[in-house]
Amino acid sequence: MSSPARVLLLVENNTYPFDFRVRREAHALRDAGYQVSVIAPRGSAQPWIEDIEGISVYRFPAPPGGAGVISYAFEFGYATFVMLLLTAWVAMRKGIDVIHAANPPDTLFVIGAIFKLFGKGFVFDQHDLASEIYLSRFTQPRANLIYKILRILERCSYATADVVVATNESYKQMALKRGNKHPDKVFVVRNGPPLAYKLLEPDPDLVLRANYLIGYIGTIGPQDGVDYWLRAIHEMVFTLGRRDFLAIIIGSGDALSTVQALAKELQIEAYVLFTGRLSELESRKYLSAVNVCVQPDPLSPLNDKSTMNKLMEYMALGKPTVAFDLVETRFSAQEAAIYVQPNDELEFAKRVSWLLDNPDECEKMGKIGRDRVANALAWEYSAPVLLQAYSEGLGLSLDCQSHPADKKHKLIG
Repeated sequence: MSSPARVLLLVENNTYPFDFRVRREAHALRDAGYQVSVIAPRGSAQPWIEDIEGISVYRFPAPPGGAGVISYAFEFGYATFVMLLLTAWVAMRKGIDVIHAANPPDTLFVIGAIFKLFGKGFVFDQHDLASEIYLSRFTQPRANLIYKILRILERCSYATADVVVATNESYKQMALKRGNKHPDKVFVVRNGPPLAYKLLEPDPDLVLRANYLIGYIGTIGPQDGVDYWLRAIHEMVFTLGRRDFLAIIIGSGDALSTVQALAKELQIEAYVLFTGRLSELESRKYLSAVNVCVQPDPLSPLNDKSTMNKLMEYMALGKPTVAFDLVETRFSAQEAAIYVQPNDELEFAKRVSWLLDNPDECEKMGKIGRDRVANALAWEYSAPVLLQAYSEGLGLSLDCQSHPADKKHKLIG
């Protein structure tokens, strides 16, 4: 009997195991019998090489942060080059059958293209729409040269990929229309939390800090809408006259210092708690304590088509949500959220305030969200689709026999 197929997952914009999607994908493949390795940037104090729950992890020095176009170009170029070298090293050391690359950046197709010359499979795991991120962060016209370059890189990623893994139906449509991929080669693997993601006993000191707690968790970047939420908090305090709440903001990102300065400018520091990035367990304790959650992502070319991980976590914990009315947000939450005309901060404030005063509605919406995750959106419903992508899309049987191309090409390593 041949040995298990060897999968190498590439992730550049988060460390491992703290990228929850990549970790869940790695575990699902491992549990199905694949031999799984991961290349990721090194976080503070992390070892360069280690084995985590049967996953071989190889790390490279994280590039310096930055917010401008030049900084991103350097980061992506550096990361792609270093990850290519490390991929070659892993290939010689352990062998590789499939390279599974998560974007951003959309430059990792270069690694896939090189190793396809040796008969390896390439999976493009599209976490984000890079060109839409650019439009959302820099508000540039679609005729802009950088936007055009990003679209070219995306097309190259689609063209190189044997299989595309998309996070929702909107992303799948992008792969079909912009990437001209065959429907049989595009699989929707959603980002729902596992069924075990449930409420925890909250910190009693936190609960006593205000009559009502409002939760936010996620990346704090220019496109993520935390500034909209802060301006809505300002409306709650100074327009609606509400001072009985504390807004907990969990997460970090390149806009964190900007929104902290905005909270001070808006004179709402007493009503906002920035926790920074927390572990999954700590985050869940905080979210377990809140009464209402918010998804303030404004309408943009990216956000309208994206499924927010934060929303899935809110729903899994039975927390009602107020969100701007976006296509994929409405599909995911349905009646578990109240939808506000996009980017209307005053109306957002009013709907949050209304929910705080209506605990029965909160309970009803929370149950709808919990049931929707439990019955349709939990990771346990996505994992089989990931395995289907490997079995049907790549031609790998679930008993993890070697890649069909290996009949013609000698394995590296």
